[in-house]
Amino acid sequence: MGAGHDHGHSHGPTTGTASAAHRGRLRIALGITLTVMVVEIVGGVLADSLALVADAAHMATDALGLGMALLAIHFANRPASHQRTFGFARAEILAALANCLLLLGVGGYVLVEAIQRFITPADTEGGLTIVFGVIGLVANMISLSVLVRGQKESLNVRGAFLEVAADALGSVAVIISATVILTTGWQAADPIASIAIGLMIVPRTVKLLRETLNVLLEAAPKNVDMADVRAHIVALPGVLDVHDLHAWTITSGMPVLSAHVVVSSETLNALGHEKMLHELQGCLGVHFDVEHCTFQLEPVGHAEHEARLCH
Repeated sequence: MGAGHDHGHSHGPTTGTASAAHRGRLRIALGITLTVMVVEIVGGVLADSLALVADAAHMATDALGLGMALLAIHFANRPASHQRTFGFARAEILAALANCLLLLGVGGYVLVEAIQRFITPADTEGGLTIVFGVIGLVANMISLSVLVRGQKESLNVRGAFLEVAADALGSVAVIISATVILTTGWQAADPIASIAIGLMIVPRTVKLLRETLNVLLEAAPKNVDMADVRAHIVALPGVLDVHDLHAWTITSGMPVLSAHVVVSSETLNALGHEKMLHELQGCLGVHFDVEHCTFQLEPVGHAEHEARLCH
């Protein structure tokens, strides 16, 4: 009685992941990030600017994160096997998780170093810091324009987008602090900007971490209301009940759903299993964006039989 089919309103092929379509964008962003990272490290050392070094450190994590995202896409699009029925699709989510941990580490490091610089002030050269800060800001804006489209479709690309966005804000903070130092000589502006960069990193990372953990814990997709799904299924003519209803996300852009649907014998005899499955798939296809649905059709009383077998 079990059967499973993909519904007909999928927004693309069922193979491949949401990040794969934006591989070229990730490569462009990686190239820009690596270049500016090196430039900012040199600038930070020359200008003795912690804020500039902090921004470069954040870019280093961005580069590593983008590299992991590209590697994850490679593995995620490898074909499924008997042992790995969804292939390596979860590799993208693991890369996103690694990104989060790296970002939290960088944010913590920047905050500690900023506090240390309050204790032991440094002589930051404002003019040179502004030059390198502007270079970083321009590069970040280019990367953001490249990634903005893909961040709505993939957690991995969204992670990269958020990292670059935080970098852009960091570059702004660097420019402002350097301007203050250049015009007033107030050296505390540099560690203050560094703290601002650290505080910009952490909240966005926590949000992404929460979404990533929800995928790993197989929580229902955030755009799928399970009570609403149940109501739509039960509302179909002949459906008496639904149990073992589950929805989860394999990776970005790949939500799946399974359910045991109790159907009256009269309806099954009149429609047949294939027609009933089409009714269920059509119902969910119209109302919910679920990539793959699997239904088990059951007569009345079958759930009790399953329970006895399990015990």
